[in-house]
Amino acid sequence: MVQRTRFCAGLKRAFDVVVATTIIAVFFWAYLLIALAVVVESRGPILFRQRRTGRHGQIFTIYKFRSMTVTEDGDAIVHATRNDNRVTRVGAFIRQTSLDELPQLLNVIRGDMSLVGPRPHALAHDIHYGALLPRYADRFAVRPGLTGLAQILGHRGEIRQLDCMARRVEADADYAARWSFVDDLAIIARTLPLLVARTNAY
Repeated sequence: MVQRTRFCAGLKRAFDVVVATTIIAVFFWAYLLIALAVVVESRGPILFRQRRTGRHGQIFTIYKFRSMTVTEDGDAIVHATRNDNRVTRVGAFIRQTSLDELPQLLNVIRGDMSLVGPRPHALAHDIHYGALLPRYADRFAVRPGLTGLAQILGHRGEIRQLDCMARRVEADADYAARWSFVDDLAIIARTLPLLVARTNAY
């Protein structure tokens, strides 16, 4: 059982690195165009950096293309909302198409994240929801991901009440407890149509 677990973990890691490296190489031109658009529209850094919690509670810095006029990373961080006036015009497009997430492939290559796993939240939100939801810490048993079980089940978008986060956490905890490489492939396959549909992305 231990050997099987190690093999699956190694296979998952190898798949992450190969896919992430390939996407960056093939779509490097897209990185350049998005970076240029971000710089031209508004003042500020190209990349948004924020501390997140990774596997086993290790803190890492996540990368995204900046889509807002603010770059918050403190004790109080406001969730993005529909028609959020902090979001730039370029930011609205790259958030709806998930292009703002492309720099996270660097996090995947570094080993901070995986292609599939619980979506990482800001540290302030980890503290807040960790005190309210019993299974919250279960998410940290695996690397956080670009997509995950919660996303394909529709648990994404604006956090209007605690139940919205609770459904995400339950899905994340279930994934962490029972993940498999085959399930990862299925989650990736089910994520692709969501990128086109832009469901609950803003």
